[in-house]
Amino acid sequence: MKQKQLYTIILGATVLAGCSNFEKINTNPDKTDKVNSGMLATSMLLSVTRSTIASTKGFMQPYMLGKYITWGENQENFQFNRLNRASFERLAVLRNVSPMVAAALDDAQRNSYSGLAAFIRAWQFYQTTMQVGDIPYTDAIKGESDGVVQPKYDNQKTVFLGILRELDSANALLSRGSNFDGDPIFNGKVDNWRRVVNGFELHVLMQLYRKTADTDLKVIQRFQDIVNNRPLMRNYNDNFALAYNNTQGQNYPWSDVPAGSGNSFVKSNYTMLTSTFLDPLKALGDRRLFYFAKPSPVQIAAGKLPSEWDAYPGAEPSDPFPVLQDKRVSKDYADLNNRYVQLVNAEPVSVFGYWDQQFVLAEAALRGWIANSPAQTYYAAGIGEAMRFTADYTPDNIDYHHNMKIDAGYIQNYITTNALTGSTAQQLQQIITQKYIAGFLQGANYNAWFENRRTGYPVFKLNANSNLNTPSTAFPVRWLYPSNELTYNNTNMDDAVKRQFPGGDNTNGVMWILKD
Repeated sequence: MKQKQLYTIILGATVLAGCSNFEKINTNPDKTDKVNSGMLATSMLLSVTRSTIASTKGFMQPYMLGKYITWGENQENFQFNRLNRASFERLAVLRNVSPMVAAALDDAQRNSYSGLAAFIRAWQFYQTTMQVGDIPYTDAIKGESDGVVQPKYDNQKTVFLGILRELDSANALLSRGSNFDGDPIFNGKVDNWRRVVNGFELHVLMQLYRKTADTDLKVIQRFQDIVNNRPLMRNYNDNFALAYNNTQGQNYPWSDVPAGSGNSFVKSNYTMLTSTFLDPLKALGDRRLFYFAKPSPVQIAAGKLPSEWDAYPGAEPSDPFPVLQDKRVSKDYADLNNRYVQLVNAEPVSVFGYWDQQFVLAEAALRGWIANSPAQTYYAAGIGEAMRFTADYTPDNIDYHHNMKIDAGYIQNYITTNALTGSTAQQLQQIITQKYIAGFLQGANYNAWFENRRTGYPVFKLNANSNLNTPSTAFPVRWLYPSNELTYNNTNMDDAVKRQFPGGDNTNGVMWILKD
């Protein structure tokens, strides 16, 4: 297996990390005190990955919203569909873009760092607009350069056009660049970065599937051009992912080991896997269940084997918190597999993976956007590689797979048995279900929730007695705008709200990307 290395943030990289509160540092006379392109690249990439992935309880937040797990400590907002105010803090790291490019030593390096910068800009603006709708884009991050401290909000179409242009530019620039320093993901290999950029652009275009008639966006034309003419991700080694090791501070986010994680949440057994997640695994005969979960001790005491499907009861995430607390106290539920707790480097955590790309390609083929291969081919590739990833990163320990091992023969039989079939809607549900399964503790950007919002799959149960959204009879569809925008950029924010949401800045406002 190819192991990517998690870099410790080097001295100086954090100095320009885009934060407002700089830590005091002492100058080491044996090291340079100049911040170079590589240092800034490291800082930004770790901001996009490690900060997004977070650790311990923070690591689990997207999976509460995506209904993979429940949390037993307190009534968690995400678990019960309460979306509060978003943050634009992820945009602050973009202040380092210009210094990183300016410090490049030659034209080839400048192309590489410019391409990386364009990708990071596109990534950060995409994640931000997906949460709230219209955002500052054209005038964003111009406080120091142009004195724009109250940036206007662009409409969401303009933002997405900008994101697509930046991804196109990133691919072109990287194609003219050379391998570069400061990359904790691919060790500076521009070929890998081009593949991530292009795979991610396919993902962005699929989010725009309602906009295929828009002649400015050219969604299908762009999609076809990328598939036909650009390099794409080839297997899980191309994942945009962060790997972990046994150095203190660089352990897998959920590990509880002597290397220094101090993960008290693990010891408290706050997590229960849900029926939303486990039931499809059981219905499909998917052995990843035995790699993802550990059995209920109650079921084992009653005589079931760890290799039996019924030994893994799930919790219904929409049940009221007291009901879930009773289930947790009963201990009759499936929890996270021990490997996530016991291994400091359990598996790399992707923020965008090969299987994400393949399931997008499968959906595109299903929708008739591309005819290069049938949807089944892409679908099978996504399933197969997601399974290989799980198997390859799991040591041969019976507690980690419960003697239900995944091998090449099982993978092929599973793909054949669970081939795409039925109506277009039924096949779409199959594709999104497999994307959901592959996304367990992966793709830590609320991807499962965004897919439910976009397609209705996977199906989440709505319980008005536990739903914390207002009204409780509906799921929310967006976060509120950040509180500091109310204080420092209220006029521009208010204009954006009025043109988008007649009912004001609330969680039920339907943003442009969700409208037909």
